[in-house]
Amino acid sequence: MRRIAVTLALLVAGISFTAAAEARPPTKHRPRTDTSSTQPDQVIQWNRTLLQILQTPGAQPATVHPTRSMAITQLAVYDAVNAIEGGGTPYLPQPHAPHAASPDAAAAAAAHRALLSLFPSQQALIDAKFQDSLSQIGGGEHVRQGIRVGEQAANAILTARAHDGSGATPPVFVPQSGPGEYQLTPPTFSQPVFTHWGAVAPFALSSGSQFRPPPPPAVNGPRYTADFDEVKSLGEVNSTTRSADQTDIGRFWGAAPVQNVWNQIGQIAGMSLKNSLEQNARMFALLDTSVADGVIALYDSKYAYHRWRPVTAVRAADNDGNPDTSGDPNWTPLAATAPDPSYAGAHAEISRSAAVALRDFFGTDRLDFSLTTPSLPSVVRSFQSFSQAADEAAVSRIYAGQHFRYDEDAGQALGDEVGDFVLDSILGPSARGHGLTNAA
Repeated sequence: MRRIAVTLALLVAGISFTAAAEARPPTKHRPRTDTSSTQPDQVIQWNRTLLQILQTPGAQPATVHPTRSMAITQLAVYDAVNAIEGGGTPYLPQPHAPHAASPDAAAAAAAHRALLSLFPSQQALIDAKFQDSLSQIGGGEHVRQGIRVGEQAANAILTARAHDGSGATPPVFVPQSGPGEYQLTPPTFSQPVFTHWGAVAPFALSSGSQFRPPPPPAVNGPRYTADFDEVKSLGEVNSTTRSADQTDIGRFWGAAPVQNVWNQIGQIAGMSLKNSLEQNARMFALLDTSVADGVIALYDSKYAYHRWRPVTAVRAADNDGNPDTSGDPNWTPLAATAPDPSYAGAHAEISRSAAVALRDFFGTDRLDFSLTTPSLPSVVRSFQSFSQAADEAAVSRIYAGQHFRYDEDAGQALGDEVGDFVLDSILGPSARGHGLTNAA
């Protein structure tokens, strides 16, 4: 088969991509359309704006996880485009849309309205982007109709999520004593931020605990011992057993928020595989809903089990009740430890749920692409599939000294469950909408 290659620099988010994918014949669910325009479609343009905002310090409220904003924006865009183009299940019921309404205007207006509500401090940037979109789309009644459809779709999802629990004050975490119990971590010993996030109403799951992983291994057991020894050896800042490539992996995947990287991977996949506007709208809605619900599920797990991080475990190992582990009071990880419990691993869960969403949407796991970041200009990470990238993202946290392997295994298993459930539950071909039954 011939190959399609695309190179895209995403300077705002700090990651650039080169991608190639095998051309594949259309399926009955994914009709091909002409994408010969040199300008990416409005879905991708507004995804770039979303990522730019998320990279702006202070734009996102500190106690609201950014994946919520991503899912709300992309679901608004999907519902707006789908209301005009049809063919998919709306996430929320939508008013009748005129057939002649512009789907491009609907996508831009939905993103504009959603982002203004979510990021009011970024109004100048968001309004400027909307004017840029309108200059591309043009004017006329069909554009005005599309704008109305987009604003209606955004208002509907914003209203539905208004009381989803995301605005709650995070409870202060009080560490318990004993081996395995999470303690605040050096060097800053900061309080965890998202202690409330496991109770936020999901977008598709019934609750954050729907796929809660089984308990982590006992601290005095053989699985714990093996994983302890691994991260103690490979994750230490001056490790002599971690290879140069493993060091690059550990540093690379900590250079940008992992959910942003997966939105960029989705973007390059959509462009290289020549998605239409409506296909990109559905792809990003499924991707970011899977990621958002996965984050809710992983925080449910973190605070159900409150398992300690490697930096605590290694420094306290001489008193952990396990005769097969040995402590080092000066052990320091390659990367500063994230301020929340260890189980399950976030990079593993987010990456796997994203990879599953993209694989299921495209009907293939295969995509050749390379990633670079300005903070590590000599490092290039190359992959042949979504799952290969997800696996590397997971293991990177062991090399960075952030997680035990059992954290990553649980995160990947959780990501599988969440990704498959979301793809099976929402935005399918039927006419049935999906409501927020568990949101107040």
